[in-house]
Amino acid sequence: MESNQLVISGVILELKALRVTPGGVPIRTLLLEHRSRQVEVGIPREVFCRVRVEVRGTELQSLIESLQVGSRITVTGFIARSGYKDEDGIQLNLHAQHIE
Repeated sequence: MESNQLVISGVILELKALRVTPGGVPIRTLLLEHRSRQVEVGIPREVFCRVRVEVRGTELQSLIESLQVGSRITVTGFIARSGYKDEDGIQLNLHAQHIE
């Protein structure tokens, strides 16, 4: 089995309304902004990125209801292409499995 796991922390910049897939799965999408200082080849560098996070299913929905723009969270999950139309798989989303 191939490995695909990402852990990232940041601040919620955007929290979209709940939507439901045609199959009945609830989804909330949020935009997470990450800023940190990392060391690469012995040199410190500032890191900045924004990651779209999808929270699917009922398990995490009650937790995400308590969150708001500006909340600081840590998300653990896997990355996948943003949709079936992204044939090149270049645009990625983080699919949350755990949120703290």
